Amino acid sequence: MQHPGILFMRALAPLPLAWIRGLGSVMGHLLFVLARQRRHIALTNLRLVYPQWSDGQRRAVAKRSFVYFSQAFLDRSWLWHADPEVVRQRLRIVGATEDLTRDGAVVMFAPHFYGMDAGGSAVMDQIDRPACTIYTTQPDAVLDAWMQQGRKRFGRATLLSRTEGVKPIVRALREGKMLYLLPDMDLGPEESVFVPFFGVTAATVPSLPRFARLGQARVVPVVTRLTDTGYEVRIHPAWENYPSSDVLADTALMNTRLQGFINEMPEQYYWVHKRFKTRPPGEPPLY
Repeated sequence: MQHPGILFMRALAPLPLAWIRGLGSVMGHLLFVLARQRRHIALTNLRLVYPQWSDGQRRAVAKRSFVYFSQAFLDRSWLWHADPEVVRQRLRIVGATEDLTRDGAVVMFAPHFYGMDAGGSAVMDQIDRPACTIYTTQPDAVLDAWMQQGRKRFGRATLLSRTEGVKPIVRALREGKMLYLLPDMDLGPEESVFVPFFGVTAATVPSLPRFARLGQARVVPVVTRLTDTGYEVRIHPAWENYPSSDVLADTALMNTRLQGFINEMPEQYYWVHKRFKTRPPGEPPLY
């Protein structure tokens, strides 16, 4: 028997984009009211990173963030099930694409904006080069298979399990695959270093500089923005002199540059995640 959620997404796929986005807007406003814990997390994050804003400003951005979260979630319907030509019409890549296609290994720094799945699909479909990304297995086997199939739909995409460790990732880079990496989350003290993020000490995974160094790869930021017509995937120029020999400094620099991307569209960043969950020894919890 098919999973009802997957059947629902398949049913949504052929509908006009405006209808799907309208449903996402309704869903987002409802979630903002009903998902009290996630609303608290988002508002706490925004209070920590934008202390200069009023409560009203933070609440307005959080509400829009829930709408974008819901719209991006429902967009997986057409992203993974609509005719490929429809998908391509809605995904627009702009910027320094030559930094993805020229010789040499590439790690794409793809921060957790709500368009991250769309950005990955666009790059894997429209850039003529094999790519891989790191995947976390989902508890529901049917949903897990659906998500894997969706993320491998376009191009020559390979999913690498997080549980397999570093070796397959480095091997993929040295074989010429691009790595679509989303390192800007709190995965606990064992995998993180403490560096500033918007002036707040944050446990941050140092995988971007480490994979770039081990794979002898350049780092190319890929930032995806949800638009009225689909998504704009902006390829930023490769970072010069990165990584260095200092993993801590490189991870801090990653956060600093990420702040600039977030300031351009704070309502589209993944604020529903407990970004500051892990605290340095002796510091109280923030949520």
